[in-house]
Amino acid sequence: MTEQTLNTNEDKSNIQAGQVSNTSVEVVPRAYLVSFILITLCFPLWGFANDITNPLVKAFSKVLQMSTAEGTWVQVAFYGGYGAMAIPAALFIKKFSYKAGIILGLGFYAFGALLFIPAADAQAFAPFLLAFFVMTCGLSFLETSANPYIMLMGPPATATQRLNLAQAFNPVGSLLGMFVATQFIIQKLNPTTDAERRALVTDGSEQALEQLSVITSNDLAVIRDPYLAIAVVVIFVLMVIAFKKMPITEEKATSLDIKGTFQRLLANQNYREGVIAQMFYVGAQIMTWTFIIHYGTEVFVGMGLTEQAAEAKSQMFNIYAMVIFCLSRFICTFLLKYINPGKLLMVLAAGGIVFTAATIFLDGLAGMYALVGISACMSLMFPTIYGIALTGTGDDAKLGAAGLIMAIVGGTFLPMAQASIIDMKVLFDSFSATKASFILPLLCFVVIAIYGKRSQKHLPK
Repeated sequence: MTEQTLNTNEDKSNIQAGQVSNTSVEVVPRAYLVSFILITLCFPLWGFANDITNPLVKAFSKVLQMSTAEGTWVQVAFYGGYGAMAIPAALFIKKFSYKAGIILGLGFYAFGALLFIPAADAQAFAPFLLAFFVMTCGLSFLETSANPYIMLMGPPATATQRLNLAQAFNPVGSLLGMFVATQFIIQKLNPTTDAERRALVTDGSEQALEQLSVITSNDLAVIRDPYLAIAVVVIFVLMVIAFKKMPITEEKATSLDIKGTFQRLLANQNYREGVIAQMFYVGAQIMTWTFIIHYGTEVFVGMGLTEQAAEAKSQMFNIYAMVIFCLSRFICTFLLKYINPGKLLMVLAAGGIVFTAATIFLDGLAGMYALVGISACMSLMFPTIYGIALTGTGDDAKLGAAGLIMAIVGGTFLPMAQASIIDMKVLFDSFSATKASFILPLLCFVVIAIYGKRSQKHLPK
């Protein structure tokens, strides 16, 4: 392949991340195709990590006899890694390169996954939280690097369309993560119910506690094994990317004007509001996909299924939601050729509001179908908010990307707040606490709709 040097400063300053692309302009030029494919491989890798993890809130709550709020510390540790490492990742990338950031991110990812070995042996929650945190420090490097890197692999006019194309493969990894969670974790956990496990603790005899220890040990090994498998895959991808020479030569920063960059970003209303919208979007996504298990278990137990069967069936609905999310992502990427991204974002957020309201107020399968339908509306949101927010940021895009990745911390405190509502069952005698908790994602979609409306003035017509 002919090596090409990208004039980074010029192209970055001209990136119109929210521009509706000209259909005659190549989305991925041939010179960048192999590099585009390799970097795009990272998108399903972090999708897998995100969506094998969501069902573990319920799994850890059951295996270690915790409340829903306590189990949600899985999400706090997981998405906390994004918040903690986003700015350091951006500084590292600005000093070195996007490729270096991707390689380091994959290294952290693999190391965090391997930490599941001592965590399972310890039979304690804290080591698992550390493993999640380390793993997502790596994911923070990956996302901070890969998203803007993809935007540079071609004409500025097709930057958002190119990012949406790469992001379309993210739910493929998510779907695989959900499938593995269903088939190789949830269905392989010991069928002993929450009540039966608590009874063993209450019994307190040596025999009862030994029985519980064996059950817990086996269940934690079931949770551990898929992470070991993904560690092997991640190490392989790391090696391939490390030895592949990329056609994009970036200028390394000789000095880091961190203060000036932050001042410019904070003064940029479109970027500032984009970070807020991204935080609420991630919160809505994590809440929807995490607590579909709780919502569905409640629905299907009410229809006569056992608790374990209800959990497994709920996770299947989660997979259906991800299939719809994946298909909708490709459809919406096509629509971006003809519709202003801000307008499409606003319409999809309005759809999210309608489906979430139906989730709250409809009973039985109707509510479950509405909950699945939310995923069709969420499909475009992350990359589109990302692209719109970086419009016109020029060379500040590297640190700007970090702010948008840091916004993923919305996946920590918002699910924790929803879990707290679910645990307040006593206050909702006449209405399901689980249903009531979905008022939080509904409010998130309101914020996103407002940003979609306001952002249209910053985008080319």
